[in-house]
Amino acid sequence: MADAMRFSDGEGYEAMMGVWSALIGADFLDWLNVPDGSRWADIGCGNGASTELIVRRTKPTSVEAIDPSSAQLEFARNRHRLGVAKFTLGSAMQLPYPTAAFDAAIMALVIFFVPDPAKGVAELRRVVRPGGTVAAYAWDIEGGGFPYEDVHVAMRSEGAAPILPPHSEVASLVVLTRLWTDAGLLDIETCEILAHRVFPTFDDYWAMAVAAPGIGQVLAKLSDHQLERIRDAVRGSRDSCEMLVQGRAHAVRGRVAI
Repeated sequence: MADAMRFSDGEGYEAMMGVWSALIGADFLDWLNVPDGSRWADIGCGNGASTELIVRRTKPTSVEAIDPSSAQLEFARNRHRLGVAKFTLGSAMQLPYPTAAFDAAIMALVIFFVPDPAKGVAELRRVVRPGGTVAAYAWDIEGGGFPYEDVHVAMRSEGAAPILPPHSEVASLVVLTRLWTDAGLLDIETCEILAHRVFPTFDDYWAMAVAAPGIGQVLAKLSDHQLERIRDAVRGSRDSCEMLVQGRAHAVRGRVAI
């Protein structure tokens, strides 16, 4: 069986990806423009980075957040202070919520991890009321939009393929549009969202990149010489000054028919 990404460290995920999620997610929520006082579902909430963003930026009546990792949920519960969100262990493939229970439901950096993305979108649609919003965003991995793409490139040059989400192809705008269309959603729109993050030095960037499960799990199996070559390739001509790194995500939104 092929290796799979493992997300079990909420604090580590926050530094490695939670910051990126918040950077992308802020623009994503502004783009959705869901009215204040809405009922939200955050599907695949992970360590709660996206949930906290919903709470802070949209003034929701309530947020139901669900994830299959108990360790991530523990971190999410501990960070939540306002009492607006409820965290539940469960799967995006079979949501434990009534039909039409929410005004908006999202997947933040999650849809390419869902075993059957089409079924996951159908579940999103089911739990959102008529006229409500169903949306998602995901790294444009196949288009080179992952924030640590240069590490991926260097790894492949050494014959060490990074571990990718099982359905990285669904992050393309074409596939996202098709998924939302096939789910019967209306007024479908897509957009590209860019985020930038400054790392004080290359070493700071490298430490964060190798903390990513799809990278670190592979690098741990390589020889010291291979690891050094990958690091040197990523570093290139960079000196010790700060690094500006860009990530690119694709987003989609649609409305449930009335």
